[in-house]
Amino acid sequence: MTDELRHDPSAPVLITGGYGTVGAEIARMVAPGAPVLLTGRSPGRGRALAAETGADVRAWDLGSPTPFRAGVRAVINAVNDPEDRVLRAAVEGGVPYVDITRWTARMQRAVTVAALLRPTAPVLLSSAWMGGVSSLVAASLAADLGGAEQVEIAVRWDMADRSGADSVEFMDRLGVAFEVIDGGRRRLAVPLTDARTVLIDGTPVRVARIDTPEQFTLPLTLAASTAVTRIGFSSAAATRALLALRGTGFFRWADGERWAPARRALLHSPGDGGTARLRVDVSHGGRGLTATVSDVRGQSHLTAVGALLGLHRVLGTDGAAAPRGVVFPEQHPDPVAAAGRLADHGVRVDIDRAGTTTQTGAAA
Repeated sequence: MTDELRHDPSAPVLITGGYGTVGAEIARMVAPGAPVLLTGRSPGRGRALAAETGADVRAWDLGSPTPFRAGVRAVINAVNDPEDRVLRAAVEGGVPYVDITRWTARMQRAVTVAALLRPTAPVLLSSAWMGGVSSLVAASLAADLGGAEQVEIAVRWDMADRSGADSVEFMDRLGVAFEVIDGGRRRLAVPLTDARTVLIDGTPVRVARIDTPEQFTLPLTLAASTAVTRIGFSSAAATRALLALRGTGFFRWADGERWAPARRALLHSPGDGGTARLRVDVSHGGRGLTATVSDVRGQSHLTAVGALLGLHRVLGTDGAAAPRGVVFPEQHPDPVAAAGRLADHGVRVDIDRAGTTTQTGAAA
């Protein structure tokens, strides 16, 4: 017996991992407009959220062979899906699907799995930073410029923010080199190298390279000859410590599951809340634009906003026809309008046009 999802436009939107830190934010955004079904390993943990949102809650442990069956309108996958169970069930059932959880290698595998299954419903792989927000904003700047030769994204990770244990899963990739496109040439990049200081919302932040899916997709979708994502932390001391640990080779010899708790503990110290901030620079034809994205409700909220925009994309309820087959968030037919909808959810986007800043949204 296998998992089975069937498409039913009148059924709930399924959110896998729906009562985790990000999943709960997504549920609260989706519930006012559609019924919601939450799943996870321990349904009891989701009872309070289900009562708050009017959602149903069921068990679906992706590490267990127990099959799961449901009729659903769409799927938002907000949990690690290492065996592609949710992806396969959605594609085979013709269910519109949004995934916000995969690092680059697993997203590349998801593209292959989905393509081999020949999806009849949209498959949006939206694991770029913050649920695809970084890629969508980059695409909107590229549309304004008429192209994107170079895209650079700088992320400020707020260590005082609320976060789940999986939020720092990128720590598990800091010992693994990854392929990038620089100046039109493919090469391997080492995490936490190529460090520099950039201004993010007026604050200098030391940032260094990290493996993220948009560095794989943007050269393919926007024809960017360079795509770079770097990360820094609200604590300058934490940034210095991580860069120093990289220099000692810690992330190479402390690889594997045994050391995962130690790696993640370096950054996973969730607080009561913080502000999500990132900067996106796009250049083309000698011109450049800079967008600063900020969300005072935090990183989980901003990721959930990306997921919600993705849901509207695959359902065709965002003013554009639903896509066909496998797509990425930056492949929106009107990325400027799509990025403009961030403001509807309290996300501020300030665009610097040759030294003149315009605001496209006000933080709630």
